[in-house]
Amino acid sequence: MSLALAGGFSDPATGAARAFRAALNAMSRPGRIETVEDISAPDGLSPAAATVLLTLCDGGTSVYLAGASDCDAVRKWLAFHTGAPLSHAGQAAFAVGQWTDLLPLNRFPLGTPEYPDRSATLIVEMPRIEATGAVLRGPGIEKTASLGLPDAAAFRDNAARFPLGLDFFFAAGHSLAALPRTTRVD
Repeated sequence: MSLALAGGFSDPATGAARAFRAALNAMSRPGRIETVEDISAPDGLSPAAATVLLTLCDGGTSVYLAGASDCDAVRKWLAFHTGAPLSHAGQAAFAVGQWTDLLPLNRFPLGTPEYPDRSATLIVEMPRIEATGAVLRGPGIEKTASLGLPDAAAFRDNAARFPLGLDFFFAAGHSLAALPRTTRVD
């Protein structure tokens, strides 16, 4: 059986619940690094990125694949496990790829004043995730947190657009972190 059919959570009910909790914890506590387990990901996706896609995407969630993530194995895996349709960047609810492959960020939906929730969430594939670097402040952070970001200025600009803007997950191997648009980056 191919990974497109065999991949995913080894125990779907428990795996999905744990994955949702990890994604929720990461997004609600910016700078917190979560560990995800119990998933088989195709070439082109880290286990953490695959976890976010399996947990948050379905047949009504458009996905843009960039760079190494835009390959046959990922397309088949995503279609089988989530049914999520592929789209171009301007219509994506989710996008996944390395930072340089996702640039420029202004091609993704930022929401509208009436519907700020109609923005994209980007899953950035990283070589590693570290709790050092940019200083984070805002909702979900008691005083400050730190997170190694690929371009702190881009995240400062994104936060300045609030309530519009993009939300981000960072994925490296089995590590997952997030940065919602509400987070100020120093």
